[in-house]
Parts: sequence; structure tokens; C-alpha cells
Amino acid sequence: MNKSKRDTRWLTSVALMAAIVILLANTPFGMIPLPIVKATTVHIPVIIGAILLGPAAGAILGGIFGICSVISNTISPSLLSFAFSPFMSMTGIPGVLKAVWISVGCRIMIGIAAGWLWILLKKLRVGQWIALPVTGFVGSLTNTVFVLGSIYLLMAGEYAAKKNVAVDTVFGLIMTTVTGSGVPEAVVAAILVTGIGRVLLQLNK
Repeated sequence: MNKSKRDTRWLTSVALMAAIVILLANTPFGMIPLPIVKATTVHIPVIIGAILLGPAAGAILGGIFGICSVISNTISPSLLSFAFSPFMSMTGIPGVLKAVWISVGCRIMIGIAAGWLWILLKKLRVGQWIALPVTGFVGSLTNTVFVLGSIYLLMAGEYAAKKNVAVDTVFGLIMTTVTGSGVPEAVVAAILVTGIGRVLLQLNK
């Protein structure tokens, strides 16, 4: 296959995965109900895209996920939408830049982390049954850690004000979210990435 055909196939594949990201981000299929929380699945095609198409594709798909997050939090704002929508900044231009990083930049990191981790695991000759769930788990946790970590580091004061709590309690609240939501999401991601990834990798041969 010549370079032009490879590039066309790559772009087509990225466009297809992007359509899935947008579909999940705008429908109930983007959430899986768990006993305690709802786990997002929007980052699943970002991780799978990074595995199949590389870190650059993962970054693009993560960026699209982030843009969908901006739109969603702008059109249907919630208590913490100020952290995800630059149009709802509470602190002017600095708040805008922070929101863009949290909503878009952190989601780009999902694809970069998952893509390069997959490359590393394949170079180490780690089998798919281990490499896929590990990449899915780490990719999902990348989303949780970067988003919540950035909120804590950049917007702890605004977060505390919106939650009507003391600033020194913010870390505990965020860690509760990480363990109560982030870990279940990562487990779901590991399972889905393994199942879907194995099928797509076989088809991609």
C-alpha cells in the first residue's frame, strides 16, 4: 500500500472514530449506570483509536472529546461547568485558559498516553490479553487524574465556592471522586478496550 493510500485510510479511520466519539458524547450511550455512579464511555474510542492508529490519532480524538465537553457544559451547564466551559469563566482570561486545558487539553492527553503506552507494551512484547486492559485502564485513569488533578491545582478556590465547602476539603472531595468514579470507569474501560480492541486488531491485520 503506497503512502497516499495509507494516509487516506488513516484519515478515514480517524473520521470514523471521531463520529463514534461525537455519538457517545451526545447520547445516553456515553454513560454506563453502575451501582453507585455512572461511568463515562466517551473516552473508549479515544483509547481504541490511539491503539489502532497511533498517539497522533488519539490526540485528535481526545481533542474532539474535549470540544464535545465544552459544548455540552456550555449548552446544558451544571454546578461545575465553569471548569469545562471557557464561556462560563468566573475569573476572566485566566479562567478561560484553565477551562480549555481541563476540557480539551486533558482529553488530548488520554490519546497521547494510551498511544505511547501501547507502543511501549508492544515493543516489550507484552501479549494483547495484558496490553489491551492495561492500556484501557491507564488511558481512562489519565482522563480522571488529569481532569480532577487540574481542577484541584488550578481551580480549588472556585471549586470550593461552588460546592460551598472549605478549600482545605477540596483534595478529599476530589480523591473521593477518583475512587468512587474514576476507578470503576477505568475497570469498565479495561474490559471494553480488551473486547473491542481484540476484534478490531484482528480485522486490521
